[in-house]
Formats: sequence, structure tokens, C-alpha cells
Amino acid sequence: MDQKLKSKLEVSVIYIIIAIVSIIIFYPLIWTVGMSLNPGTSLYSSSIIPESFSLEHYKWLFSDGSDYLTWYKNSLIVSSFVAAGSVILTSLIAYAFSRYQFVGRKNGLYVFLLLQMFPVMMAMVALYIFLNMIGLLDTLTGLILIYLGGQIPFNAWLVKGYFDTIPRELDQAARIDGAGHLRVFWSIMLPLAKPILAVVALFNFMMPMFDFLLPSIVLTSESNYTLAVGLFNFINDQFSNNFTRFAAGSILVAIPIAGIYLFLQRYLISGLTAGGSKG
Repeated sequence: MDQKLKSKLEVSVIYIIIAIVSIIIFYPLIWTVGMSLNPGTSLYSSSIIPESFSLEHYKWLFSDGSDYLTWYKNSLIVSSFVAAGSVILTSLIAYAFSRYQFVGRKNGLYVFLLLQMFPVMMAMVALYIFLNMIGLLDTLTGLILIYLGGQIPFNAWLVKGYFDTIPRELDQAARIDGAGHLRVFWSIMLPLAKPILAVVALFNFMMPMFDFLLPSIVLTSESNYTLAVGLFNFINDQFSNNFTRFAAGSILVAIPIAGIYLFLQRYLISGLTAGGSKG
């Protein structure tokens, strides 16, 4: 086969694969946007391109008869605390495992590796009983604690691996100048680790916003619902037919995700350039 023809075939196959993947990704998104702009509430009367565009569903979500704003607030509270808590806890744990030598360090890393193999759902019965015992069942605080505990092992491994790439000579130079462990951690490690900390913050912010199973088990009061559980009730009841409102609510979930991504992207770039200039 001619080399030029072979090259054209390879490029054509790549474009075909990209086109198929793009359709798979964007078709449901376009359908959801179109459905949210359709008048009425029926799924079967909706079309991907509405005959008459309407914002009535978005207006209804922010009306007094909807609990959508309460669910939105609950989701933002949980996501914000989980993201901030994950960054703080995992960076401290990762720094200890990366820079300190202590009894049980190696076994502790093995425990983290082992815990990653078991999903949080396996322990839901025990967690449910535990939250009930300490009075945190059906509370946002209990939900936040479960999210934090479930993500620490993976995040700690991730951040520790990044800390290991930071030259130890920087630590030694700072200690010669009289800096202690906390000063080294705050002034050297954290600024250079902004890229990986941004990834941890983004992932841990996204998960509570999209997760349905865990909040549906922990939360029972409608006033404590997160977005995923609240929106599910739009279409879960026997006589409910609120698919277009469900679509509108789902579209608005992406706004804080996009905002936090754009915010952290700036820190990601600054962290990479800082690491290059200081290294």
C-alpha cells in the first residue's frame, strides 16, 4: 500500500472515531438543553429543537413553589466543604508520608493502597448505623464526613506522589535559613503543588454535585436534599411528569462546576510556572 494512501486512511479513521465520540458526548447534552426549552412538562411531546422556545421551567425553578434553590444551596455547601477539607487534610497527610520517616509509614501506605480497592458503598450499612449513633444521620455534616473519609486514601496517594517529585534540596535550603516544618510546608510545598491540589479540589467539588446514591441513603428530609436527590423526585413519583423541569435543573448544575474549573485553571497555570522558575 502506498505510504501516502496509508497516511490518509489513518487520518480518516481518526476523524471518524472523533466524530463518533463527539456524537456520543454532545447528543445527550443537546437533547437536555432542547428539552429544557420546550414548553409543557411531557417528555414525549418535547423535541430536540423546540418549536417555540420557553424559559418557563427555569423561572419555575427559582419560584417560591420550588425547593430547587434549597437543594442548590445544600449541594454547594457539601461540595465546598468537601473540596476544601480534602485539600487541607490530604496535603498534610501527603507531606508527612513524603518527607517524614516514622514507625508505620510503610504499612500506612499499604493501608491507603488497600482502602482504594473497596468502594464506600461496601460500608454503607456500617456508616448508616454509625451516623445514626452519633446523631448525624440526615444531616449535611454527616454526608460531608463520609465524602471526606472516602476520598482521603486516593487523594493522599495522588498528592504524595507529586510531593515526591519536589526536590528535597529546597527543604534543606529553607531549614538552613531557619524555617521549620510548617514553614517549609506552607511556603515551599503548597505553592509548588498547586497543580495537583487544584485537581484534588476540582474532583472533590464535582463528586457531591453529581452523586445520587450516597445522599439518597444518608438524607431523608426534603429540606436537606442535594441536587441529585431533589431532581430525581421530579420524575420519580408515580404521577410526576416533570422531565422538562428536570432537564432545566440539570443544566444549571453545570454552572458552579464550570466556574470552579475556570477559577482553578488560573492557579493550575500559575503553579506550573512557579514550579518551573523555582526548580
